[in-house]
Amino acid sequence: MKIAVVGAGAWGTTLADLLARKGVATTLWVREPELLAEMKATGRNTWFLPEHQLSPDLALHSNPARAFAGAKVFLLVVPSQFLRSTLVSFRDILPKKPIVVCASKGIENGTLAPMSQVVAEALEPLSPRYAVLSGPSFAKEVALGMPTTVSLGCADKKLGKELQALFSTDSFRVYTNEDYLGVELGGALKNVMAIAAGICDGLGFGHDARAALITRGLAEMSRLGKVMGAKPKTFMGLSGMGDLVLTCTGDLSRNRQVGIQLGKGRKLKDILAETKTVAEGVRTTESVHFLARNLGVELPLTEQVYRILYEDKDPSQAVRDLMSRELRSE
Repeated sequence: MKIAVVGAGAWGTTLADLLARKGVATTLWVREPELLAEMKATGRNTWFLPEHQLSPDLALHSNPARAFAGAKVFLLVVPSQFLRSTLVSFRDILPKKPIVVCASKGIENGTLAPMSQVVAEALEPLSPRYAVLSGPSFAKEVALGMPTTVSLGCADKKLGKELQALFSTDSFRVYTNEDYLGVELGGALKNVMAIAAGICDGLGFGHDARAALITRGLAEMSRLGKVMGAKPKTFMGLSGMGDLVLTCTGDLSRNRQVGIQLGKGRKLKDILAETKTVAEGVRTTESVHFLARNLGVELPLTEQVYRILYEDKDPSQAVRDLMSRELRSE
């Protein structure tokens, strides 16, 4: 089964390399011609994963028609806010019933749509078979072969098991979950909480504050997910609690690093200007803020992160406002 990986960031490159090393016929679509040239010349993704030597069996293409030729599975690993436009541009060269595995984490700005809805709308009138891959996984650690476990959300049990077998290796363990919406929401919402955790660290708070934030953050994620139709139990799993703990505590978390800098008093535009990598939580916070408002769901942590990011609110004041909220039962 040939697989085409769409997106050559750190995570897309890592997953493509993992599959190629396993012996799966894998092609990685690289949007930037200059990056492609460097990857072919050095055998490394010098922009996003510079220390890792790629498998010689991994095919690299910037021409999408060549990259997708013969592929049955399409692994999407582009920034969530560009997923729709990317898919629309490729729609005419995809098979009629592509198997789409989404590893992009976010909620689209404007439409407030989760990635499953974006895929369905962007690929209409095709009939994609959909799955989502999410969970506690840093690209660098996966590339090094460190033990990692993730969730594969897929409503189709048979397809889910096939994809589980396709992606699993002796160091990358995949669990299936029919609640694909819960899996993808967990992957998106935890990035907002990772920014909040970074802000706490940047302000110099201790482990008490971080533990409280993770716990209350999980409550917010579950609350919104339930209203949207996901199963609350899913948020206790790898794509919820697991990914939340990782991104709120791990130094490799881009979203947490953004939060740390905000907590130290730096401005968002200056932070984002310094890196090529994407901190999905920044744009996702905006979507979640308006989504919660539309659905009438109370998300106090998300609300304060939004005000810090988009209204330039002082992080210390945001914490004071959270701590002075009306007392209530847990």
